[in-house]
Amino acid sequence: MALRKKTAVGGGRRRKARVPRPFGTSVRPLISPPQVRARVRALGRQITRDYAGRTLTVVCVLKGAVFFCADLVRTIDLPLELEFIGVSSYADATESSGEVRISTDVAQPLAGKDVLLVEDIVDTGLTAGFLVSLLQARTPKSLALCTLLEKPARARTHVDIRYRGFVIDDVFVVGYGLDWAGRWRNLPYLGVLR
Repeated sequence: MALRKKTAVGGGRRRKARVPRPFGTSVRPLISPPQVRARVRALGRQITRDYAGRTLTVVCVLKGAVFFCADLVRTIDLPLELEFIGVSSYADATESSGEVRISTDVAQPLAGKDVLLVEDIVDTGLTAGFLVSLLQARTPKSLALCTLLEKPARARTHVDIRYRGFVIDDVFVVGYGLDWAGRWRNLPYLGVLR
């Protein structure tokens, strides 16, 4: 049986990787899918090392962190439990209102557990700070914050971030779970809303 040689698509010429823009030009690409995947894998390896020999309880912040959290937990080589907490501080605006509302709470007690809170973005720090205080009051054995994005230019309060994906400028980002008025969560990359 003869083996067939693989041929390159596009006549063998290398093409520059392009970020798909399924919704036109209203979103300018900022972080590509390969960059996101590489960073998530690196975070998963770091978390696996840091919590070696322990069971981790991951608390995913709804809805923005769902894509990030789903990819992240698949890279963590540890026994883990997954919980969800829903909060809102944006409504349909592009800036946090500073008022945090809980829409969904975790289903299981967190007392005595190693807890990793997974957020999509920390900008003012108000939502993350609120959640950290809320979860600390439930007496976990340990509590750490992991965020996909940090926007230090907007910080209004300090929040201890143990694991961060990317530090970005003061721009409004959508895609990979982040939205504006419920739209653009399904973009496979992170982009700046024009």
